[in-house]
Amino acid sequence: MAEQKFCYIKTFGCQMNEHDSEKMLEVLKSSDYYPTDNLLQADLILLNTCSIREKVEQKVYSTLGRLKGLKKKNPSLIIGVGGCMAQQEGEKLFQKVPFINIVFGTQSINKLSELVKTVEEKNNKVVDISFNGFHSLTLIPKLPQQVKAYVSIMQGCNNHCSYCVVPSVRGEERSRCKEEILQEITSLAERGVKEVTLLGQNVNSYGKDCNGRVDFPSLLSSINEIKGIERIRFITSHPKDLSPQLIYSFRELNKLCEHIHLPIQSGSSSVLKRMNRQYTREEYLDKIDKLREVSPEMSITSDIIVGFPGETEEEFLETLSVLEKVEFDDLFSFKYSDRPGVKATTLPDKVDERVKAERLWRLQNFQKKYTLMKNTKLEGKTVEILAEGLSEKDPQRLTGRTRNNKVVNFAGNIELRGCLVSVLIKRAFLHSLEGELISTLH
Repeated sequence: MAEQKFCYIKTFGCQMNEHDSEKMLEVLKSSDYYPTDNLLQADLILLNTCSIREKVEQKVYSTLGRLKGLKKKNPSLIIGVGGCMAQQEGEKLFQKVPFINIVFGTQSINKLSELVKTVEEKNNKVVDISFNGFHSLTLIPKLPQQVKAYVSIMQGCNNHCSYCVVPSVRGEERSRCKEEILQEITSLAERGVKEVTLLGQNVNSYGKDCNGRVDFPSLLSSINEIKGIERIRFITSHPKDLSPQLIYSFRELNKLCEHIHLPIQSGSSSVLKRMNRQYTREEYLDKIDKLREVSPEMSITSDIIVGFPGETEEEFLETLSVLEKVEFDDLFSFKYSDRPGVKATTLPDKVDERVKAERLWRLQNFQKKYTLMKNTKLEGKTVEILAEGLSEKDPQRLTGRTRNNKVVNFAGNIELRGCLVSVLIKRAFLHSLEGELISTLH
């Protein structure tokens, strides 16, 4: 019997990266590596990185700095860097961080076992950042009680927003075979998964590379028919590709949850043009109106970048006015930072860091009142919750989400995990709701 070895993975960035980390662990099973949360127990440490913002990259280098001492104490420890930052930097990472052993890109996860084996046997430094196609991997739930699962439906992006590195680190859009996706979700449902979240850099573009054989609304319709699946979610959507058919899906498909993450990035059409977002402020707001016409209870979240090159105070105020018009349920907001190799780095009139920080503070404080307002509106209402398990903050309580993606904590038996339950919302907070269990739905 092979010696049991342990792998520690730290994930930076988005849900796509979280899912990629799950794939890494699955691939490494063939090399007798098992997951551990204990750094000191690990024989292999992998950092699954993000390069979408400078701040995240700094966190990666800071983490690597802390690992240097572990490597010094245990020279046989294998350290690898994967994901978007690894794809972007390639062999240059060995110069910046000489003690790491492996650099592997976003499309090299399927090769991870052989890369690790090469290091084990030859003590070489290895790198693989080739784009070699979409290698899908059906993941068995980590726990028999797992309620939710991510499912990749495509990868890559063809949009080339002027600030974004995704096309260079994830490659061109490639859609996964519809039948393969349906087979994976059916398998997950048979193992007790009740909710799936479909992942892609731009899920709205799913099927555009399939010569008209399939599109995203038809995929959603097929998933809606799978027995055992109770809820369907997806991230992320590009506004320009939000079709009328996809909007109508929120009315026609009973399992499709009433929540969409639709990044606007700026409320100013002139800034959006410099960003190469390919829609205007007015077009975005029109699609929001159509979504709410089809689904009045729709929860809408978004991303915003402040301090994009050339952003004036007037353009920033246009962004604040969009918050006022849309009343987003929540917002993910960031300061603009130059990223290597993208067009925005060459744009003139960079915004001063202090101005960016001040605008971000104003934006986030402006949004808080809408987030709290939306949550407070649910007080006194009875809502459907999918019980996911014990709350991390209070293990004496259960946690779950409403269909429109609000976190709810409530008292209940752990045996309710995986059940749809009816909960009365008693109290609203900025980031969660407190409820009282009324009944089990099924």
